[in-house]
Amino acid sequence: MREFGTTVFAEMTALAVRTGAINLGQGFPDTDGPPAMLERAAAAIGGGLNQYPPGPGMPELRQAVAEHRKEHYGLVYDPDGEVLVTVGATEAVSATVLALCEAGDEVLVFEPYYDSYAAAIALAGAVRRPVALRPVDGRFAFDPDELRAAVGPRTRAILVNSPHNPTGTVFTRDELAAIAALCQEHDLIAITDEVYEHLTYDGVEHVPLATFPGMRERTVMISSAGKTFSATGWKTGWVCAPPALTTAVQSVKQFLTFTASAPWQVAVAYALRHELDWVAALRRDLSAKRDRLMEGLSAAGFGVLRPSGTYFVQTDIRPLGFADGIAFTRELPELAGVVAIPTQVFYDRPEFGRHFVRFAFCKRDEVIDEAATRLAALGRR
Repeated sequence: MREFGTTVFAEMTALAVRTGAINLGQGFPDTDGPPAMLERAAAAIGGGLNQYPPGPGMPELRQAVAEHRKEHYGLVYDPDGEVLVTVGATEAVSATVLALCEAGDEVLVFEPYYDSYAAAIALAGAVRRPVALRPVDGRFAFDPDELRAAVGPRTRAILVNSPHNPTGTVFTRDELAAIAALCQEHDLIAITDEVYEHLTYDGVEHVPLATFPGMRERTVMISSAGKTFSATGWKTGWVCAPPALTTAVQSVKQFLTFTASAPWQVAVAYALRHELDWVAALRRDLSAKRDRLMEGLSAAGFGVLRPSGTYFVQTDIRPLGFADGIAFTRELPELAGVVAIPTQVFYDRPEFGRHFVRFAFCKRDEVIDEAATRLAALGRR
């Protein structure tokens, strides 16, 4: 783990605190989730639900997750043996990689990738094999030939994040079909991070890889409540997978955290069954916030790529006369009083993303507007 020091999120958040800048770096909302869900959690705490819940998760949450998978995607999972509750999707990804990858095994990842993926692969003693996402017709996409060429005799798994952080792309059916075909041809396990599954825009559909023929039995499907219900601090996630894979993941998870907070679990179970209208309203609100921030970024002189999902907008800083995202984001609080994230830190090959910077739009409108006003100073330099 020597290559993994302080995360870029910690660095940029500290920079925002030190300078008083608006933090559009880390992806967490500044408003709370459904009030009835929050009340369920408070009631659970007041009602004495404060001891260890079952290791696999509270039965009501596992049942609610299974119902959600069936209702939304037609995927049937047994809540007793094919659903595992985790401490957020980050633990789910780490426990899955640790459970299923031996030292020297290779894991395909699409770069830029969420930073915990690299750490999880390193902890397992495995090797990451990056496949680049590049801007094509206004969205980030991969080259199927490059993906195919990345597979070798030691390839064990592929980590698929869609909707994708940090690019905001949502993989198309054709892209997912190419991934599915590769998995079946080479007997690969697919680990799918779908935490933004409900946060897609412009009518773009999220399609789980597990819905493709032959993929349910080789896919570990991961999601969580944090982004869906604006409760990132609750760290309540889940794994859905065939029994053998779920058992393997639980065998690792039980020695990481053993279990997850019981009050959050019962509240999330309620939300999955009763608060998806709230989520639909959140999606509409975030779509408007995305457009609001994109307009401000464009006016400030950034090159802006339109995301189809997640909380994030990718920008090209070259039109402003900058070429290095790390240097730019370290200067940005002084230049404009705003903090962002340099995308290059999410690459094995940072030269592919050196000129991109990520901004988060999951903030109140007045915060976005103030950030846009401050960023306008860049265009007047």
